[in-house]
Amino acid sequence: MPVLNRGSLVDWVGLSNPELAILFFLQYTIILVTCRVVGFIVKRFGQPQVVGEMIAGVCLGPSLLGIVAPQVQHWLFPKLLLNAGEVVMIGTTKVPHPLMSVIYCFAQVGLVLYMFCIGLEFDTKLLKHRARSAISVSIAGIAAPFALGAVIAYMYRSDAALFTPGVSLVEEILFLGAAMSITAFPMLARIIYERGLTGTSIGTLALAAGSSDDAAAWCILAIVLASFKHDPMIAAVAIGGGLFYAVFTLTAIRFVLARLAAKLAPGGPWNVYLLPLTFVLLMLAAWWTDYVGIYAVFGAFILGIAMPKGPIADQLRAKIEPATTNLLLPMFFVFSGLNTQLNLIGAGGLWGVTFIILLASIAAKGVACFAAAKLNGEPTREAMAIGALMNARGLMELILLNIGLERGVITPALFSMLVIMAIVTTLMATPIFEFVYGRHARAAGTIGATKAA
Repeated sequence: MPVLNRGSLVDWVGLSNPELAILFFLQYTIILVTCRVVGFIVKRFGQPQVVGEMIAGVCLGPSLLGIVAPQVQHWLFPKLLLNAGEVVMIGTTKVPHPLMSVIYCFAQVGLVLYMFCIGLEFDTKLLKHRARSAISVSIAGIAAPFALGAVIAYMYRSDAALFTPGVSLVEEILFLGAAMSITAFPMLARIIYERGLTGTSIGTLALAAGSSDDAAAWCILAIVLASFKHDPMIAAVAIGGGLFYAVFTLTAIRFVLARLAAKLAPGGPWNVYLLPLTFVLLMLAAWWTDYVGIYAVFGAFILGIAMPKGPIADQLRAKIEPATTNLLLPMFFVFSGLNTQLNLIGAGGLWGVTFIILLASIAAKGVACFAAAKLNGEPTREAMAIGALMNARGLMELILLNIGLERGVITPALFSMLVIMAIVTTLMATPIFEFVYGRHARAAGTIGATKAA
């Protein structure tokens, strides 16, 4: 860990504050252009824009740009930025690199706003008619991949190439199980939107099962972090604080907002305050869930569910979603891409392990969710579509992996292996969904046309 004497920011990174801002704006320009270009390319192959953003993040990191043009990559994203948990010491104070902190914060704001928009679209009324299927699919989507993840963790227990020293076998099993169980909930929602499934029965079923999967995965992660720090209160506070927030928001906050709906709606006397009030509540929700350890994205999603549906939700989504998806969300994918180093897999002879993890993830998650949906009476095509959608891991997987890397639970090599798994499973989701369900449903007129990103 670098140790510096107290001094100016120039002494630390060689750049003044104005120079840091100049570099940041250049970084941001290149990030946005790269995400859009790669997104345009993958859409030609039937993939959603968000898949292109995942790939663009890896391309800008050491796995591609760092190999093809290492000097450019180092100049654009200084080496100090490649490890999210890297800090320097100024005196006795740990200080993160300023540009990594800015990228991280922008990424978090983008995730929070996007998850809020997903919550705005979540129709709990449709869920009532699919509760049994949603619960069954969720349980199957957690249990099967978690079991295989536990087996793999046991096979490679105490492997220094995968887990950092000091991580126990139980922690290894829990983390890898959670990583293989998680569903790309925000990405799932975006695929559902782009494929015209918003508000449909199958779309709501997938979102319900996916959100339950992810909530369980976050609880498991809280237990891992508690065990890693030898403090059971971390898990207790995370789970208890999260449950308290969910109940309070979906009862008291929802009741108050419903009473104010007429005044806050378009044309109402308080409509001018709708957006500021929403942002205040959203940042407070993100702070609380992040503070207790459930993480900000779930606070945003629950608040989105609690907001009055109809004109208010439509207005908020119209104002928030475009800037979020086009300006803020790409930052997160690049933040993850800067930590992905595929060369570590080849150097360590870990491609075989990567293939095992990938194969187990696909077989366990997709097949288990299909079987659960089918056993609960869902039509075969819908059951296969559910399995395809639930198998995507993308965004939420990257969030969990970044936390594991920053907290020192996993190595950069395992991080990179699981990023590959996240990208491949997400790449598979849309083509399989289209083949087994989408094209047939559109031909029958049961879902809308594919929407542009």
